[in-house]
Amino acid sequence: MSELIQIGIDTGGTFTDFVLFDGSTLRIHKVPSTPQDPSRSIISGIRYLLGENLNDLQIVHGTTVATNALLERKGALIALITTKGFEDVIQIGRQNRGELYDVFWEAPVPLVPQNLRFGIDERTNYKGKILCGVKLSELKTLKSKLTSLNIEGIAISFLHSYVNSKNEDRVEKYLMNLGIPISKSSDILPEFREYERTSTIVANSYLLPKVKGYMNTLSRKLPNAEISIMQSNGGIMSPRQAAVEPVRVILSGPAGGVVGGAKVANLTGYEKIITYDMGGTSTDVALCEKGPKFTTETSIDGVPIKVPMIDITTIGAGGGSIAQIDSGGVLKVGPQSAGADPGPACYGKGTEATVTDANLALGRIRADSFLGGRMKISPRKSKTALRKLSRRLKLSIDEVAEGIIKVANANMERALRVISIGKGYDPREFALVSFGGAGGLHACELAHGMEIKTVIFPKDPGVLSALGMLTADMFKDYSLTVFLNEQEARLPLLEEGFSSLQDRACKDFPADKLKFKRFLDVRYKRQSHEITVPYSKNFVRSFHQAHKRMNGYNKPKSEVEVITLRIRAIAKKRELEIPSLQNEEIKIKPSKEKIIFGGKNIFVKVFNREKFYSGFKFSGPALILEDTSTLLIPPGYKCRVDRWGNIIAVV
Repeated sequence: MSELIQIGIDTGGTFTDFVLFDGSTLRIHKVPSTPQDPSRSIISGIRYLLGENLNDLQIVHGTTVATNALLERKGALIALITTKGFEDVIQIGRQNRGELYDVFWEAPVPLVPQNLRFGIDERTNYKGKILCGVKLSELKTLKSKLTSLNIEGIAISFLHSYVNSKNEDRVEKYLMNLGIPISKSSDILPEFREYERTSTIVANSYLLPKVKGYMNTLSRKLPNAEISIMQSNGGIMSPRQAAVEPVRVILSGPAGGVVGGAKVANLTGYEKIITYDMGGTSTDVALCEKGPKFTTETSIDGVPIKVPMIDITTIGAGGGSIAQIDSGGVLKVGPQSAGADPGPACYGKGTEATVTDANLALGRIRADSFLGGRMKISPRKSKTALRKLSRRLKLSIDEVAEGIIKVANANMERALRVISIGKGYDPREFALVSFGGAGGLHACELAHGMEIKTVIFPKDPGVLSALGMLTADMFKDYSLTVFLNEQEARLPLLEEGFSSLQDRACKDFPADKLKFKRFLDVRYKRQSHEITVPYSKNFVRSFHQAHKRMNGYNKPKSEVEVITLRIRAIAKKRELEIPSLQNEEIKIKPSKEKIIFGGKNIFVKVFNREKFYSGFKFSGPALILEDTSTLLIPPGYKCRVDRWGNIIAVV
């Protein structure tokens, strides 16, 4: 049993969630987020749980600081230094249209303006041979220009530096005394593909000052706490590492949810799950098969990021998503959100109807039990906001509210199809794990649309992301581009490459505590994209199988190429034991209330989840009330409670 108190903290767009584990019991808490200074809500929540004693804490934190800075374009003013002639690669990209049939689509504005992109007359070839070194005279001129620009960061990305970083190293060394943070592509992403590599290192430099400032603030306010930061790949890292490589924490919060969902799946015995995390601002979905899947091809608001992340799809659909009528008279929901301030109309400040207001008006949320009764909300204000839409649409308030739910569900169902059917998986073979403050009200209807038979509702679903952070291991991903054909990709050469990556990892972690997972990026000869498969003697066969599942065909007789080697260096944490429920059976007598479902008034059983015991069974229709969420179980579902308090709902 650890002597330290462990706290998982997930900062979302609407609420900041806390899970405290003292070695035997779990305590949970939620407070409204403070976007201007996220540390304020963190300190407030910790003090609510522990008073003024902030010593001997072990904190794992998922942050949205990097995400918001990128989405809102509020990062640093930075310069890009690259190979002469390649200054505009981040703007040219791959010349693909983001929306193929949208004639009004405009390419995202690059993070570095053209006047801050500088080309150096240098060249390294694809084998790593230096054809042209960096001249001192050019460095002096560059340094003089940078000194006069008041920039906050420098990104360096040279052609083929993933093979030989000598030219990048020289530029970094010469510019270090400027006192400006420098991000170097050969350190963070030693892989080929010039556009994605440059885009990633630019994003890292763009986010670095803001994330570093936040990490320093957090460390200063919690000087006696041991703080770890959740990475996008599902592992944790130190604040010092996050301050240097902020590009690795862009999907920090959602990753914690997937890790938590995988933990629940492991407890309940389900290997195939789809995690569904609906919060106040957004919905995150991910497919897990014996654990989370990860990808190296992610784009955040039009900015390619090529570091390994859990494969998560995020859409602007949450409890705070605003309902509005477009110019064609059609009801739309999201992606704009009311957020924490002003929040949904029922919070008392906002005036626009949201998904939460629709659920409240339909009776699916009880005003007296919102956040365990600690937060007062107003059904009257929800109906006032909905009435504005009902008059324009010439429908009743109830019809508009149900329409909002249907539109929001359609948006979320589309995202579920992208990560399952769109990637060669049959969703009917998976269970849906529902969490987030708003997820429980929509999960069963989404499962019905996807023909998913089983829905799992974890205990305290509104804070599962924070719980997932407490269960995450400390690890980091490393990669090396090698370009080996099938004849060259023999075990001795691959082992040599993996050993070099493991040596890098051992410099970051204590070697005696590390475990390694190995992966390969493989493709057919002349293909332009790879598939990541686990490394084994039969990796070629694994690649053929993965290619057929993802693309509907494979070519077993075609030659394959190994493009990139990857390792995951893992320093295992002590396993967090989820407390079990009591086995003692008690008589549970639910109340009955009327809600609107499917256009009809129906009576539902209303349960308080705190009274559930291991083995308790019930059936829908039902509302389940708890501190962090409300669950809606439609007619036709049969539910049981397992020993950890998870509800398994089967239709």
